[in-house]
Amino acid sequence: MMDYRITTKENFTEKVGELVCMLEHSREVTLSEISTLNPRELDYLADGSSNSIGSLLSHIASIEYVHQIISFENRDLTNDEYIKWGTALELGDKAREGIRNHSIDYYLESLSQVRGNTLTHLKSVNDIWLFEESKWGNGVSYNNYYLWFHVMEDEINHRGQIRTIKRLLKKR
Repeated sequence: MMDYRITTKENFTEKVGELVCMLEHSREVTLSEISTLNPRELDYLADGSSNSIGSLLSHIASIEYVHQIISFENRDLTNDEYIKWGTALELGDKAREGIRNHSIDYYLESLSQVRGNTLTHLKSVNDIWLFEESKWGNGVSYNNYYLWFHVMEDEINHRGQIRTIKRLLKKR
């Protein structure tokens, strides 16, 4: 049963634990939306410029992975990492062509693996880490808290797109 309270998760500091609670709730809702989809549904394109549910799920995993690299390793993607994650990060034509013909288990495994790494890393930091600041190349400041808020807001945004695609599928 889903819990509708923001609490501090065990084995995390207070604010990190609250962030984990929100990340995990967002993921639980996403998983409830997609867990029974078949490859045809995962690959459905509403038109020539839309994203499939599968590509959106890959994008959700890629955004989280990139934010792990930025926040925990203080670096950008390597060329090899970009080769693996770039298509899902950017979406568009490459994703429409390259992210398809996978089962739901493929996407669930990717989301789970990335999330497991996130939780492992978040257990090793404290609330002060959330507020540590850095600057983007253009001089704009950000903190780790914002990065992980963005991971959550990105997933929620794409879950809305997934729900729209599912409604379109029902009309077909």
